[in-house]
Amino acid sequence: MVRKIEAPSRIPVPGGKLIDEHIGRVNSGDEAISIARMVAPPGWEEPAQTPEFTEYTLVLRGTVVVEHAGGTTEVTAGQTLVTTPGEKVRYRVGDEGAEYVAVCLPAFSPDAANRDE
Repeated sequence: MVRKIEAPSRIPVPGGKLIDEHIGRVNSGDEAISIARMVAPPGWEEPAQTPEFTEYTLVLRGTVVVEHAGGTTEVTAGQTLVTTPGEKVRYRVGDEGAEYVAVCLPAFSPDAANRDE
């Protein structure tokens, strides 16, 4: 069956980051995968998390910095990062902010992110 997604759902998050979910639990009801465009302002960061999903992050503009057990990885425009379930990670962006696409398998959910308080 062909489905056209007319527009994303804007998901509110603290810190000025914009999340436009195209495919996922909120916008399309899909639980197997989520695809979202993110725009994070300079200096944005979030608490560490230990997600129950694989996340593929394709950076379109700026730099996404990911802290993990092996150190810190900077991902710049045109590069992609893959994180695996059960790996503790913390995302932040560089001084110029960042725009990126996140694909999560299974679909992102706040409960499955297991964010630190």
